[in-house]
Amino acid sequence: MNNYYRQIIIGAILALLFIGCTKAPITGRSQMIMVSPQQELALGFESAKQVLQKEKVSTDPQKNAMVKRIGQRIAQVANAQYTIAKSFQWEFFVIDKDEEANAFCLPGGKVFVYTGLFKYVANDDELAMVMGHEIGHALARHGAERMSSGQLAQIGGQVLGAVMQSRGNQANTALAMQAFGIGTQLGVMLPHSRTQEYEADHIGLVLAAKAGYNPRSALTFWEKFSKSGKTPPEYLSTHPAPTNRIAKIKSLLPKVMPLYNASKR
Repeated sequence: MNNYYRQIIIGAILALLFIGCTKAPITGRSQMIMVSPQQELALGFESAKQVLQKEKVSTDPQKNAMVKRIGQRIAQVANAQYTIAKSFQWEFFVIDKDEEANAFCLPGGKVFVYTGLFKYVANDDELAMVMGHEIGHALARHGAERMSSGQLAQIGGQVLGAVMQSRGNQANTALAMQAFGIGTQLGVMLPHSRTQEYEADHIGLVLAAKAGYNPRSALTFWEKFSKSGKTPPEYLSTHPAPTNRIAKIKSLLPKVMPLYNASKR
């Protein structure tokens, strides 16, 4: 093996040694994150600027008031209990796009809700479940975790390619790289993404419950939303199958309903 390939492998080993091991809030799941919080926040703020340049912000007073009201209550809970939230600069936006039923929270606390989502939302409780879920992604640093997983997969591909090329068989190298790419996507990246979705559901339920929103509303929202269109088989998707997601939420209700009841005292 020549010096170039040795450098790749050494670089891969060094990268693995410097992985930041953290734990996700609430669930306590171990995470491997190679992106610093400062880098992540900078990326989030820059992405927010790009969204606001590209998209039209809604002027609907009711929708804006609803999103801001819910967001501020959930942010208050997050700020009080999770250190990472204290570095967030919370802002809440409604994007005027009826054809898109979506919402997301960028690192740093910039929350966006598309007007297309409101046709599935009957009240504050249901929207709080969605916003809590998206804020849960940001608190758990899922974006940084996905970036880190991509970096590790790239390093793994480089190491495999270096080893295969050193054996001098281009056909076998191509087949091995193709198999590695498919295996990484189906066996690592997609399952990991689904794990993050379940985790964001869990974190979101806790946040919303502590903010005074009924966690049972997650069931009514997801039951409606799951009927909005066709979904691919779970193993090919970044998101859990609707039936599995709803079942998981039901299993969490005994844990989160006491938090909601306590918030009402």
